[in-house]
Amino acid sequence: MTTTTCRAGAAGPTLLALVATMAVLACAPALDWRETRPAGAGMAMSFPCRPEKQERPVRIGAQTVLGRLYSCSAAGASFALLAADVADPARVAPMLDLLRRQAAANVGGTVAAEALPVIAGTTANPESARLRIVGQRPDGRRVVEHALFFVKGLTLFQATVIDADEPVGREAIDIFFESIRFP
Repeated sequence: MTTTTCRAGAAGPTLLALVATMAVLACAPALDWRETRPAGAGMAMSFPCRPEKQERPVRIGAQTVLGRLYSCSAAGASFALLAADVADPARVAPMLDLLRRQAAANVGGTVAAEALPVIAGTTANPESARLRIVGQRPDGRRVVEHALFFVKGLTLFQATVIDADEPVGREAIDIFFESIRFP
């Protein structure tokens, strides 16, 4: 049996500094949570990275509406919030249903799990849901999309976490969705 003994010599402090630096880097969070208040949405939520904002036309079924998209990528996943205003109150539920269907179609996926979201301050809507969609990217790789659909007044919301194989974990997905609030 061979026993190795490490002794601090001239290289000792350097080795210790290297080990300490590696430990700090290994413990550095890949998800840097920050509160975000999307302009015009009247809400607050936490993103694990600094989201970029885009305004662009969004096609929902046969209609095109102006969408505000906040998105960023961290730990191998994309985090996004879409807010889109609907002018006609009678179109809110049908358009939210179409938004849900489009989310699954965009990844060529099927809904693997569904739950009702509970977000204080939102408008009750039968099409509100939290979905887990399993599909594939255009190159054939597996993709998992977690999506939360809800309404506040005449605004449709879709919060989404998309990743290849859920590397961010359930806890990060829950933090993202459960941080949504209407002050």
